[in-house]
Amino acid sequence: MAIAIGLSVSGGLGLEFKLITSAGRAFSQLVVLGYVLAIVFDPTTSQPLLVIALIMAMITLVAIVSRNRISRQVPQLLLWVWVSLFISTAAIALYIIFLIIQPPQPTTPQYLIPMVAAILASTMNAAIVSGNHLVNSLNTHNIEIETHLSLGATPHQAINHYRREAIKAGLTPTLNAMAIVGAVTLPGILTGQLLADINPLDAISYQILILFAIVPANLLATIILSFAIGRQFFNSQQQLQRY
Repeated sequence: MAIAIGLSVSGGLGLEFKLITSAGRAFSQLVVLGYVLAIVFDPTTSQPLLVIALIMAMITLVAIVSRNRISRQVPQLLLWVWVSLFISTAAIALYIIFLIIQPPQPTTPQYLIPMVAAILASTMNAAIVSGNHLVNSLNTHNIEIETHLSLGATPHQAINHYRREAIKAGLTPTLNAMAIVGAVTLPGILTGQLLADINPLDAISYQILILFAIVPANLLATIILSFAIGRQFFNSQQQLQRY
């Protein structure tokens, strides 16, 4: 970070304050997380309710961040972002835990928490991209949407094209990452396992599992969120509203 700050100063970029504050936030957040995980992962103190509480806190924080980056004006957006993240993460994580990994205890933290964290990180990005795309589209193409409504289209029919485009936009980063993984990049989970001296083939197996898990999770989250955002743009008289 000192090198980065020095480069910013020498180049006159003016990024010194942002670099310092970002580094401070990252450091403090990771230190706090480290102490929390030490408690959760400790066999003498870890309990299923503690693991579940941590996961719910993670989902809530991710939902708040996602809502703030999509829009603060759309009503009930935080609720629907939370619901979409919870359903998609829970469905895929439970499938993996119960049918694929099958640990001795379903709430074993060393399996459940990293799995949920990886899925949440990806679904957050997909939700933000998809949500932003849909909100911008509905606000920008309001004349076209109202024209469809005046010709007898239902709200679902009038915005269905924009919903599909938003869902595709949300899934595009994940598909692009999958196209180059292993050939150009090494994902974070794979890198971490290799640094921990895990057998490369075992590390690859877990990475493949994660990659194949986040695709349906992202798709499910964006589908739920796009439906919810679309509903919020229409009042009880099925009239388009802008936010």
